[in-house]
Amino acid sequence: MHPRGPRNLHPTRRGLLLAGASFGFSALALPARATGYPEKPVRFVVPFPAGGATDLMARTLGQKLAERIGQAVIIDNRAGAGGGIGAEAAATSAPDGYTLLFATMGSLTINPSLYQNLRYDPVKSFEPITLTHSTSNLLVVNPNVPAKSVAELIELARKKPGELTYASAGNGTTSHLSGELFKSLAKVDLTHVPYKGSAPAMTDFLGGRTSMMFDTASNFVEYVKSGKVRPLGLTGRKRLPIMPNVPTISETPGMGDYEMSLWLGVLAPAGTPANIVVKLHDEIGAAMSSPDIVRKMADAGIEVRLSTPKEFASLIRADTAKWSEVVKRSGVRLD
Repeated sequence: MHPRGPRNLHPTRRGLLLAGASFGFSALALPARATGYPEKPVRFVVPFPAGGATDLMARTLGQKLAERIGQAVIIDNRAGAGGGIGAEAAATSAPDGYTLLFATMGSLTINPSLYQNLRYDPVKSFEPITLTHSTSNLLVVNPNVPAKSVAELIELARKKPGELTYASAGNGTTSHLSGELFKSLAKVDLTHVPYKGSAPAMTDFLGGRTSMMFDTASNFVEYVKSGKVRPLGLTGRKRLPIMPNVPTISETPGMGDYEMSLWLGVLAPAGTPANIVVKLHDEIGAAMSSPDIVRKMADAGIEVRLSTPKEFASLIRADTAKWSEVVKRSGVRLD
């Protein structure tokens, strides 16, 4: 999680102008508005399949943003390579404000350590616009797994090394590395079963074909309520209001260093005009601050989290360094 914690207040325009140096323009030379923009639909590249939590958040924001800018926002799902295929597609698009990346933490800050031949740079290839969401993964087990707590799960895994399986949204995704970090700190052997996205992973998990799963908490809200899955712990540093009785994994003795906090945000290809970045920042911030979106996200265990472009850029750099160390310790490499 960003050391400052979630931001719930839309930054002032003056503050944004002062932050302009972070992406190479002078505040004095900045036009007051992006005159004429947008004049056609805007495309959101979502680097994961339709139906998952990332897709849901993108569509919710896209609908509200479309109302504000008077143009359609088209969702373009480009799944694969832990979000890398979508990120590359956005990075190589024309820098005119009509193609944006709805990025996850993993696609920007984890992929650089997983792929040697990555064809985009998380810092140089994009103009950060704003953070939009913050959430946590949730560790859930099938009811047929006898563990009732993280401590009991660790004990069970030590008794049955390699027998317990965990599904993930794919190699190198946050759901995968949540499991790798868990294995490392708990000193247990779990078998990883990767899928091409959260939706197919959940299908098999709910069907009882895997023992457990680490994935976005919002994906499991209804299943937790119905008793179809058993929640054991959150990967972030704080509990969620919608699941006040579910502890964080770090609350378990011996797991105090565990943390996998998740964020999402919007970026444009590098070279996008600064006045368009400013307009998008203002409009996305206003859309995300809408009471109906704040309420809908809170009901799903997701927090609205806004930032200036400069703050977003700093977070990308810091988390890229952090996850480089985690990936190195895990030994995971994908090419």
